[in-house]
Amino acid sequence: MRQNADRRLFLGAGLALGAAVVGRARAAIPNAIQTGYAGGPGVLANTYLFPGFKQSFVTTSGMTINGTETSGATINTLVGGKGPPLLLIHGHPLTHVSWHKIAGKLAERFTVVLTDMRGYGDSSKPEGGPDHVNYSKRSMGNDQVQVMRSLGFDTFQAIGHDRGGRVLHRMMLDHPDTVTRGVVLDIAPAGEMYSRTNQEFATKYFWWFFHIQEAPLPEDLINAQPEVYIRAHLDAQCQTPDAVTTEAFAEYLRCYRDPACVHAVCEDYRATVTIDQQLLAADDGRKVPQPLLALWGAKGTVGEMFDVIALWKAEAANVSGEALPCGHLIPEEAPEALVTALGPFLAAG
Repeated sequence: MRQNADRRLFLGAGLALGAAVVGRARAAIPNAIQTGYAGGPGVLANTYLFPGFKQSFVTTSGMTINGTETSGATINTLVGGKGPPLLLIHGHPLTHVSWHKIAGKLAERFTVVLTDMRGYGDSSKPEGGPDHVNYSKRSMGNDQVQVMRSLGFDTFQAIGHDRGGRVLHRMMLDHPDTVTRGVVLDIAPAGEMYSRTNQEFATKYFWWFFHIQEAPLPEDLINAQPEVYIRAHLDAQCQTPDAVTTEAFAEYLRCYRDPACVHAVCEDYRATVTIDQQLLAADDGRKVPQPLLALWGAKGTVGEMFDVIALWKAEAANVSGEALPCGHLIPEEAPEALVTALGPFLAAG
């Protein structure tokens, strides 16, 4: 009964503001920023979308990268279920909410940990620092490892979607004895994807080239129309009508309306083409030793334009994978197929 009441309040707070008609999700979208729920919009979303999960905020410490001290962060974290630990890391322009269709099912076998990466969702949003070092995937991955250790998990498996896959790739290189196996969703190594860019890819994935422009140009343009921008982005990526629920979209938009989030997003992408490439070059061809499962959307740009398995085999020693019947937003477009594909790969004991 409480969950139904929460859902009515969550939807009602936004539906009263009117209907939005841009993009695939034609239904009225709740504006979760303006809600009377005592716990706040993020707490309300968690209560409805992740029943039984407990929320906490974990403070992480910085590290030294290429002689520069990075900042720590405060990471929004949800934990639920029972069993061996499994970390889920979201992509852009999403938050931990993107896992809401599969978290409960996975929690039947695992202790599921959901986080918002630094700069995203309700986690803190530090400045980029010199050479965007605070959004290097090493720094972002360091947050995730510290979160898991704070929960008592010295080893764990992880799944990373989109930008989360970039973070997971770095984590598996930096922490081979900690991250025992990983799953990357609809992503391939950044350097290879950029180097193989043609007009078709640049058109479909224009934000890869837009976000890396010098601040504040992309930030100012996005902040002028954040809802239009995020809807256009999700429309381009999603190949399954209504896969992004009204509740999930409300959370993505709430967080993306924060200019600090938009700046952090751009810093994340800028780091990918600067310091992250420097760190990969310093690896001198070292491959991920742990088992890696690569899954991609058969209807998405990544799978259509790249040989995903071949690209990951250049970066990891033990790669398997397959296409799933969807676009880029795998956890929201094809949750059942995703859970089925994860079953044989993830170690449940």
